[in-house]
Amino acid sequence: MISPHYSLLPFFVTTAFSSLCRVTVMSALLIASITITLPSLLADSEHWAYQPLAKSFPPASGNSSWVITSIDHFIEAQWKARELKPVEDADKRTLLRRATYDLTGLPPSPKETQAFLADPSPTAFAKVVDRLLASSAYGERWGRHWLDVVRYADTAGCASDYPVPSAYRYRNYIIKAFNDDKPYDQLIREQIAGDLLPSDSEADHIENIIATGYLAESLRFGVGGKEENLTIEDTIDNLGKTFLALTISCARCHDHKHDAITAADYYALYGFFKSTVYAFPGSENSKGVSSDFTPIGTPSEVSNFKKIQAEIDALEKERAQLKREDRKLASQVAGGDAKIIAEQKALRKRQGEISKKIKVKMALNASANVAYAVYDGKPSDARLQEQGERSKKRASIPRRFLEVLGGAELPKKVAAKGSGRDHLASWIADPANPLTARVMVNRIWQHHFGQGIVTTPNDFGKYGEHPTHPDLLDYLAQSFIDSGWSIKSLHKDIMLSRVYQLAGSDDPAVIETDPENSWLTYAKRRRLSSEEIVDSMLLVSQTLDPSQGQAHPFPPRSKKTYSQHHPFVDAYDSNQRAVYWMRQRLRKHPTLSIFDAADTKQSTGERALSTTAIQSLFMMNAPFVHEKSSALGARLMSEAKDDKQRIKLTHELLFNRPATAEDIKTGLSYLQGNRKSLISSNSDKHTIPQEAMASYVRALMGSNEFLYLE
Repeated sequence: MISPHYSLLPFFVTTAFSSLCRVTVMSALLIASITITLPSLLADSEHWAYQPLAKSFPPASGNSSWVITSIDHFIEAQWKARELKPVEDADKRTLLRRATYDLTGLPPSPKETQAFLADPSPTAFAKVVDRLLASSAYGERWGRHWLDVVRYADTAGCASDYPVPSAYRYRNYIIKAFNDDKPYDQLIREQIAGDLLPSDSEADHIENIIATGYLAESLRFGVGGKEENLTIEDTIDNLGKTFLALTISCARCHDHKHDAITAADYYALYGFFKSTVYAFPGSENSKGVSSDFTPIGTPSEVSNFKKIQAEIDALEKERAQLKREDRKLASQVAGGDAKIIAEQKALRKRQGEISKKIKVKMALNASANVAYAVYDGKPSDARLQEQGERSKKRASIPRRFLEVLGGAELPKKVAAKGSGRDHLASWIADPANPLTARVMVNRIWQHHFGQGIVTTPNDFGKYGEHPTHPDLLDYLAQSFIDSGWSIKSLHKDIMLSRVYQLAGSDDPAVIETDPENSWLTYAKRRRLSSEEIVDSMLLVSQTLDPSQGQAHPFPPRSKKTYSQHHPFVDAYDSNQRAVYWMRQRLRKHPTLSIFDAADTKQSTGERALSTTAIQSLFMMNAPFVHEKSSALGARLMSEAKDDKQRIKLTHELLFNRPATAEDIKTGLSYLQGNRKSLISSNSDKHTIPQEAMASYVRALMGSNEFLYLE
């Protein structure tokens, strides 16, 4: 393979010879540096992640009675090599709770549990998996995983963190895409270049435009919000981590220190997005005025939007010309020339009139049906910026893909007409690209087993971890492609394996042999995510609103502007699932952050896991928890005839298991003591039974058995 450094050789040589006094020294140093770096880059290109998918076949099994699927053959082969043995299978209740949370982020109902327990057929679990994959809750759960990676938020991220009322459309697009089992390669193309793709209908065209909200979601910076180079850097950073698990943005200022990615690679990608217009949400400097959103209404509405936008553009052009004339006159003022001063006054008056007209027309378009999206601007390649400084622009770099992944260059005819994002998307989604399928398969595996086959899901580079089961990873990646990039088929393949259905273990001997569970000899316990905790309380208390979230009730732009000293801050929580709750960039969600919600300012491939006193205090004292425990208490009082039956129902709802004799004894004792305490505090005697039940429920909600999944 030819090193990517060769593409920079003409630039280096030209620079060296630009100053005659430094020709000999600079040439020698530059050529020497190139010679030194070539071997390391060639070695980097041989890194496992850049190699084509291996043609993997399930190894022969020594225990055909244990193996169910091809996945099990790969897992068992590693056990044999390490003299490991798996634990027993999980019981049906544990398996159902695990599968239901994994696919929907919600607990199973007692009715669903009884149906599974009553089904003795060998296909009983497969039927459960099919039912869960067909649920609308599936897209809400797995859409949230994707939103973590693409750092979704409902605000811009600039110093004033301006709200983006139409951002929710992209969120809902993602949820729908997972529910529809949209082929993953198509999902990639739509998010990167949906506006450039052909469509079969107006509805499909609108959906494709909304999909580019992925790019529009790139962070805005500063008080102006239009720092193009930083927004594009964030785009490239996220694109690299999301689809390729590569830290491409590390090459912004210099060739990557560890991976086979050069600064030329970075600026080759930069050109695609430099040729793209990002919707502008507004900022402190713009007084909240937004622009470049894409209209998605009826044909007549779109036509009217474009007409008004053309009028705005013409007025902006006229205002810019008047400003230039004003500056020219200002340079001519001498000794208070009355004529020039009069001309200046007239110019400024006209500028004010135009500004008022622009504001009125922008207000008209602000109320239109729009998408937070992108579209093609003036096509151009980017120039390499020395040390990442815009003021130090050097050689122009043609738009192309990463050299280590083929370096395909944008055809000149295409480059002259548009951004070429559709070509970029196709290069990423190409089945021959060795990273794309591996990365997505690893993400799906990670959320089923608690860790990926590669435990650094956003970094497959040299400093990321190597796969524990490389043959299995490639086998699944190829199967994923062969299935038509079906994510739901991949779920089913994983979940129907024997290894997925293993029990957990607290046995020190088992854990000692596989402390990180790298070889999957037992099921790894995990804490529920912040959204799962919230959603579970909503569901069991029967306060969950199952409808899909729409736009948040942000203040009208005409009523409110924000600044770096007074940025936008709010929360619009509801009884809908937490995936629909408003997320900000500059402020963590006050509830969801307590249990480690994703950071909306950067790609989250794997959430942090903390254990803090605040979490316990939240479960004891938070108004949300009190509200939901009271609602569940009321449900229990209504659906069960006495305390014993209520305790039994509570355990079925919260833990998906029957209450033991000890559970019942402890529960009855707690309720009796709590009621006495409420009586002594002069509480309303009519509400004491329900208050006591709510207190009991709250205690169980704060337990590990509710908050953790086996």
